Amino acid sequence: MIAVVFLLALLGVVVFAAGAQALPVAEILALVAIFTVFFGAGVHVAAVLGILAALTGLMFSDRPFWAFAGQTFWGPSSNFVLIAVPLFLLMGEILLRAGLSERLYKALNVWLNRLPGGLLHTNIAACALFSAISGSSVATAATMGSVALPYFEGTKYNQRMVLGSLAAGGAMGNLIPPGITFIVYGLITETSVGALYIAAIIPSVIVTAFFIAIIVMHGLRNPMEKPAPLPLMVKIKALRDLVPTLILIVLVLGSIYAGYATPTEAAALGVVGAAFFALIERRLSFAMLHASALTTARNTALLGLIIMGAYLLNYVLTLINVPQAVAEMISHLPVPPWAIMLAIIGMYFALGTFMEGFSMIITTVPVVFPIVTGLGYDAIWFGVIVTMLVEIAQISPPDGTVMYVLQGMRPKGGPITDVFAGVMPFLLAYLLAVGVLLLWPQLVLWLPALMR
Repeated sequence: MIAVVFLLALLGVVVFAAGAQALPVAEILALVAIFTVFFGAGVHVAAVLGILAALTGLMFSDRPFWAFAGQTFWGPSSNFVLIAVPLFLLMGEILLRAGLSERLYKALNVWLNRLPGGLLHTNIAACALFSAISGSSVATAATMGSVALPYFEGTKYNQRMVLGSLAAGGAMGNLIPPGITFIVYGLITETSVGALYIAAIIPSVIVTAFFIAIIVMHGLRNPMEKPAPLPLMVKIKALRDLVPTLILIVLVLGSIYAGYATPTEAAALGVVGAAFFALIERRLSFAMLHASALTTARNTALLGLIIMGAYLLNYVLTLINVPQAVAEMISHLPVPPWAIMLAIIGMYFALGTFMEGFSMIITTVPVVFPIVTGLGYDAIWFGVIVTMLVEIAQISPPDGTVMYVLQGMRPKGGPITDVFAGVMPFLLAYLLAVGVLLLWPQLVLWLPALMR
């Protein structure tokens, strides 16, 4: 409801400022109304997008859009870059079943448990490292949540901070390369996925540093008894458990950054590497591969349906001139570009209160992207910003996907408000990181420019 009110208010301001003749007001109002009814009824997002596209085409287009539906579906479904999505999902599933994620958590805990905040630092660090091989926020949150939550049973840690740190760490799954959102954004906008991955390195470090700072402040305000210090040799031996994860990170991201492999080829290398380490751990079997492949196929089918519905809707909207009219109108508003960018950020924040992040980026970027580039903003910079906004949506009450994943994994249950309250400091830190990148865009663009 917050998002609908925001969109209608923004529409009213736009019409008042530019005149109704510059904007297809009836079409947008109809879309908002149908969108609200379907989502309020709990219809699956892929069905919403498809039905919305069909109704919009029948109501407002004088061209037989259904004659072009097959070609519209074929484009994204046959795109080589998009093959990386199921491959990254498969790699994460194999790693989870091979037990490497638990080894990663234990090894990091040996080094971080004496810092102010203790195990909470391990949550962030483990999520950050696992994100560098999973590419998915939900997968990161689910994997590290299943590993981490048992460690906090019977401890004096604040359960809200435990859940909040895991939710915030999981939210970095799409921001830290090789995030799946970058692949989809690159496909929609024809932007280099490799450049997006390079551009995301510094923002990822900034977000991680902000999260660690929050935990340090919490640890200093609420001191706990530190565990006994471990001998140095024990810590060094624990580093062996980090080796598989670090090798996979080098294999996947190193091959992309060095120019030896495309993101799709790197994802395939990652799957092979994950299977190899599962074999070393004696966890590799046909049953394990079957379970991993089955889960990957289900998630890929779900994402594929969303993409197909979104592409059809985007095609119909283009036919009736909505993106072009909105971009033209906004580019001539008597306000500075940064004000329009703040309005776009507000729109994404509002949409995140009720819409899943992946479908949000697919449905909005084709409309927003021409506006952003028309205002002079860089496509790579906006790709990082919109990915961060999508991740903020994942931990924004009341509909953040990552929060509900963790809520469902709590061993003893509890109210969802625990997760909501725990994630709030990290949500504010994420918003602060977006503000930093708005003020200093070179933090995003410096590395891609350096590596050209």
